[in-house]
Amino acid sequence: MSSPPAPSSIYAQRRARLAAQLGQGGIAIIPTAPERPRNRDNDFAFRHDSYFYYLTGFTEPGAALVLAHDGQSTLFCQPKDPEREIWDGYRLGPAAAPAALGVDAAHPITEFDARLPRLLENSRCVWYPFGTHSGLAARLEGWLAAVRARLRYGALCPTMQGDLCTLLDEMRLFKDGHEQDLMRRASRISAQAHIRAMQRSARMLRSGQALREYHLEAELLHALRDAGVQSTAYTCIVAAGANACVLHYRADAAPVRNGDLVLIDAGGELDGYASDITRTFPANGRFTGPQRALYDLVLASQEAAVAAIRAGARFDDPHDASVAVLAQGLLDLGLLDGNRVGRRDDVIASRAYFQFYMHRTSHWLGMDVHDCGSYLEPGEIGQVSQRRDPLTGQTISHRPSRVLRPGMVLTVEPGIYVRPAAGVPEQFHHLGIRIEDDAIVTASGCELITRDVPVQAGAIEALMRD
Repeated sequence: MSSPPAPSSIYAQRRARLAAQLGQGGIAIIPTAPERPRNRDNDFAFRHDSYFYYLTGFTEPGAALVLAHDGQSTLFCQPKDPEREIWDGYRLGPAAAPAALGVDAAHPITEFDARLPRLLENSRCVWYPFGTHSGLAARLEGWLAAVRARLRYGALCPTMQGDLCTLLDEMRLFKDGHEQDLMRRASRISAQAHIRAMQRSARMLRSGQALREYHLEAELLHALRDAGVQSTAYTCIVAAGANACVLHYRADAAPVRNGDLVLIDAGGELDGYASDITRTFPANGRFTGPQRALYDLVLASQEAAVAAIRAGARFDDPHDASVAVLAQGLLDLGLLDGNRVGRRDDVIASRAYFQFYMHRTSHWLGMDVHDCGSYLEPGEIGQVSQRRDPLTGQTISHRPSRVLRPGMVLTVEPGIYVRPAAGVPEQFHHLGIRIEDDAIVTASGCELITRDVPVQAGAIEALMRD
């Protein structure tokens, strides 16, 4: 079952907060996402635009919101059409929208182009999301041309344009109680899906059945939908054996064999909010010695990253903590030769670890799986220093990373990916391990909301025995 809908007051409060930032004479235009054709007479499943949904809670296609600096909100949506509703489903319609969504006025989307010039007239600045809606900027020029045609009648035309993402990204970066509860629930459901996939893997191999990656993906999808999640938050990654060394590998038909590790990166989206979980486990339920050694190293690096997350810390702190553990572990396990790359600090400075760990430890999480929000501290952007990247030779500009504050949500996902190479011990070849959890920043630390699926190697083995 999906969650009860959020009260319209939540969206009204968000609109009021945004309106207060538009400035005198400001007006904002926020369309939802377009429907996209998949093939002949068939569309991809529709998913609303996150900015639009954040301000309206409205999930139908063919809609847009116009918000003025005084808080006046106007929704454009599909008109009622009994014939089309037979084919495509129920439409709320403009007449019912104000009461249902708490907006001040609503009109058919078919009148959008005709009404926009009058709504823009006498405004000073037009805000809209830059670079996210193909053709919107060109349409805006048409609306403004219509306003300019009325200058002789005393109309004023907006003279400025602003990127609405800069305002909404900052709002969305901090999750309120309603959003956090949705993300906790999405995480619990997704954790159970991971558990079912782990257990099916062990069960099928023990019974001698041929197991393929798509069997485990099917288990994930069934568990998510069975619990009421509307969709996956991103394309599932189910990677067996060497496939786990491909960071964005997609579940396919590769066999899952006894002795393989399986990396699953999958999460459900519940009522517009994402979860993001990665677990790596032995397909048959028992780690080999090299697998366990590498797994324990990744887990130790994740624990160091989690310990670094708290209000007042920096966004880069979890990554730096994780890299410090991984760098030492790569030396200890012999994946890096200390005689060639030096000590831990040398490994970090030269980025020698990048051969095995080439992505960041965290990203923002929310309505989008890679959610919006700056990774730089806004008040410190001018504090820039430059350094030469030891791997690429390029000049990198460094600015202070974001200060973590309560209500921010980020992932914690270190990993190691070992491809065969000169000097790399053979027992680690083709092992790819990532462990990912979702963390809500609190005043004293963080709340991990995805730990309903275990991470300790012994707990995973016990789970798969059962």
